[in-house]
Amino acid sequence: MHRRLILTLALAAAFATPAGAQQDKTIRIIVPYPAAGNADNIARLYAEALGKKLGQTVIIDNKPGAGAVIGAHAAARSANDGSVLFIAPTAVFTVTPHLKQVSYDPHNDFVPIARLTTWIPMMVVRKDFPANNFAEVVSEIKRQAGKYSFASAGPATMTHLMGELLNLKMGIKTLHVPYKGSADFIPDLLSGRVDMVYDSVVVPQVKAGQLKAIASMAEMRHPDLPSVPTLKELGVDLEMPNWYGLFAPKGTPADVVEKLGAASKEVMEALDKDKLTRMSMANGFQGPAAFKAQIAKDDALMKDVIKKSNVRVE
Repeated sequence: MHRRLILTLALAAAFATPAGAQQDKTIRIIVPYPAAGNADNIARLYAEALGKKLGQTVIIDNKPGAGAVIGAHAAARSANDGSVLFIAPTAVFTVTPHLKQVSYDPHNDFVPIARLTTWIPMMVVRKDFPANNFAEVVSEIKRQAGKYSFASAGPATMTHLMGELLNLKMGIKTLHVPYKGSADFIPDLLSGRVDMVYDSVVVPQVKAGQLKAIASMAEMRHPDLPSVPTLKELGVDLEMPNWYGLFAPKGTPADVVEKLGAASKEVMEALDKDKLTRMSMANGFQGPAAFKAQIAKDDALMKDVIKKSNVRVE
């Protein structure tokens, strides 16, 4: 009888569910960018809260390089038992694969778990731009086609693609001026060397009265600029995809994915909204099914913009 009980317990342990096995492991979240950037900051906020929620240790593993390809490659080839996750922005899944050959399959190497946050970029013009609202800005650009320029954080960045998308949507033409990062274009925007940007890095300058905010490029208004309307509120059916999402390697059990999706919903609802606002982010939670559909929609949009605007990277 004693021997039979031991055998029964041993078999029960051997056939423990994947979710149960995952609960005993440290969770490692791969971030394909260096420490201290937005991706890392969001990942650390999320990891701390997820660890408390699950009662597990959750650590961040920064694997930067090659435009996030190194981190994505590592994540795609990691254990698929729920012990390794991946946090990445829109571009890794809907932009980069359309511009260069990558060593991961954005559609088949990962399982979407949750959209965590959405970015709130702003359409901002220099202080002396001869227009004060969206309709006036569009009218002025059309009146003097090719005269005005927009700065970006670099070729094929979301700050670049937003400008190209708006050009296509509104039938306008502005010159793209790429910089090495968002901080680099601020002096030129303040001095008037470039006319506008699609970014959130300049919110402090807007609040200080040094620049003019025209519209939010996201689905919500920026909490620090509550009087500035969204494009949708202005009658423009354009939502630029700008999110950070949570993924697992392909083959991760469905029950693990659903469990992490449910936990992520509670984590995002409880996160400090002020901390997100300081990064121009908001809770953008979507569960596994909704997020998968969102990625497919965003991928089609970005592919179209890249092709029609002839976007290239060296």
